[in-house]
Amino acid sequence: MITRLRPLLAGIACLALASVAVAKPAPSLHERVLTLDTHLDTPASLDLPGWSIMDAHEGDYTQVDLPRMKKGGLDGGFWAIYTAQGPLDPDSTRKARDFAFRRAAQIREMVAAHPDAFVLADKAADAAPIKATGKRVVYLSIENAWPLGDDPSLLEVFHTLGVRISGFAHFRTNQFADSATDKPKWDGLSPLGVQLLAEMNRLGVVPDLSHSSDAALADALRLSKTPVILSHSGCRAIYDHPRNVSDDQLRALAAQGGVIQINSVYLKKGEPNPEREAAMKALEAKYPEGTRLTGEQRAAMLAEWRAIDRLHPETGRATFELFMANVLHALKVAGVDHVGIGADWDGGGGVAGMEDVADLPKVTAALVAAGYSEADVGKIWSGNALRVLAAAEAEAAREAG
Repeated sequence: MITRLRPLLAGIACLALASVAVAKPAPSLHERVLTLDTHLDTPASLDLPGWSIMDAHEGDYTQVDLPRMKKGGLDGGFWAIYTAQGPLDPDSTRKARDFAFRRAAQIREMVAAHPDAFVLADKAADAAPIKATGKRVVYLSIENAWPLGDDPSLLEVFHTLGVRISGFAHFRTNQFADSATDKPKWDGLSPLGVQLLAEMNRLGVVPDLSHSSDAALADALRLSKTPVILSHSGCRAIYDHPRNVSDDQLRALAAQGGVIQINSVYLKKGEPNPEREAAMKALEAKYPEGTRLTGEQRAAMLAEWRAIDRLHPETGRATFELFMANVLHALKVAGVDHVGIGADWDGGGGVAGMEDVADLPKVTAALVAAGYSEADVGKIWSGNALRVLAAAEAEAAREAG
């Protein structure tokens, strides 16, 4: 009898082993939480010849694509319409407006071309259901409101296109606000900037004060009917730089209900490297920002960039540990309800040990090691930013009557 049962028992054992082999492992904490970055400069890559968001890219100095988003567990974020600051004359702002519309169209075309991978989000409540489908979340944002010219009401068109966060200025003072890195003209927000802030509140667009001056941040905290965001900023206690904010500003931001999204750029003073600086300056002059390159030109530019890296390698780069010190300091001062991540990917972000979005699980692991709970991590990775967006939506609904 036992002899006759052996084949049956062996078959049952094989089935049991097979079921164990195909069983999916439980998702990690990083996989469970909704992970959004509030400042992705990746839309600039959509202009690159032959470049696709669907392909894995190595050695081309980009930091975000779908394969790396999957590897790093990045569920999406706010994809920036970035326009480098130029003159304030009407002809220049019209050209900037047209560029910004084209960039918004490129982001939407990326989503439309890959409906199995990306979904355009409209409301704060949309993000979690999109994640549940395994697709990536796409909100739009504006970095630098210069393309609006002298017409804040133009923001309504961008809102219709999907913009849910908007900044005021960039590296230079413009018609809306003083820049943190330029000579002040308005002592904060300009009269036109105050109008733009009111339009943001009316539409449900979150005001973004990254790149704007201390005085502009103070004006926004005082005047905005909704919490504001710093979509990619840092802490002066870690590195005293105008693009970072003080502990007093962190406390004021938290008191107003706002959020600072920590970037990975302004973490330490760069070490002098004159040969590299001269070579990179020459490269940038040869291939100016915003130039649309052919495939051959881009290949040549990349070859020259790699040669610079070989001959004059970067020295004294900021590290992942310093990035996390920035995050943890903001959490200590502002509190867990007022801190998130906006690393400035494809816009200058990245540190030694966190080179692109494939490395993002390290952030979650470091937060857990520092004692933060899964609920805390969820707030940091998306909950806080989405709370601010939901508050903007509520104010817009209230004003609409």
